[in-house]
Amino acid sequence: MPRRDSLPDTASVATTGDAGRLHAPSAERNTGPILSLIRHHGPATGRVLELASGTGQHAAAFAAALPGLDWQPSEIDPARRASIDAWAAGADAPNLRPAIALDATAPGWGATQAGQDMILTVNLLHLISTPEARTLIDEAAKALAPDGRLVVYGPFLRSGEATSEGDASFDASLRAQDPEIGYKDDFDVIDWMHEAGLILVDVVEMPANNLGIVARRPA
Repeated sequence: MPRRDSLPDTASVATTGDAGRLHAPSAERNTGPILSLIRHHGPATGRVLELASGTGQHAAAFAAALPGLDWQPSEIDPARRASIDAWAAGADAPNLRPAIALDATAPGWGATQAGQDMILTVNLLHLISTPEARTLIDEAAKALAPDGRLVVYGPFLRSGEATSEGDASFDASLRAQDPEIGYKDDFDVIDWMHEAGLILVDVVEMPANNLGIVARRPA
C-alpha cells in the first residue's frame, strides 16, 4: 500500500504528538461509533486482527474498551507501526499486542494469520485499487475462524453515487491522483464478500456518510 504515503491534501493526515504518537483527528472522531459497531457485531472474546491500523489511536482505544479481545494491530508503514506501539505504551490494555508488518493488499497473508475471530479495517478501501480491495477481502475470508466477522468501515458510493458534495469532491481528488483508487460501491463490496465465501450480516449507517459493512465466515 505505498500510495498511502502520497495521498492528496484532502485525505486524512496525521500530526506528530508526544512520545512519538501520531494523531489523526478523524480517528478521534470516529472511535466511539466504530466501538459501538464492534460491540454490537463483534465477539466478546477471541482474536482480532486490525488491518492498516494507522496511527494506533483505534487499537489503543478498542483494546482498552474490549479486554476480552486479543488485539493485533498491523501496518505496512514503519513510522506508523512505531506510533501504534507508542499509543499502546500509554494504554491500559495488556491485551494489545505490538504492531506487526502486514500488507493487507498482498496475497497470502490469510493463511499466515488464520484463526481470527474478527478482522477490522477502517478507512482503507477508498485508498487502494479495486484488485487490491478484492485481495484484501479474499485473504480476510481465509484468515477468519468459523463464524468470524469481517468489519469494514469507511466511505462508499451508494449504487454508484456519492452521498454528498464533499464525498464526491474527495473521491474526485483521489482519482485525480491515481485513477485506480477512490470510493468503492457498497453493492460491489458486498458482492466481493459473497464471492469470497462470506455471508453479509449487516450494513450500518455511520456518522459523516460512512458505512459499517459486517460479514461473517460460515460456521
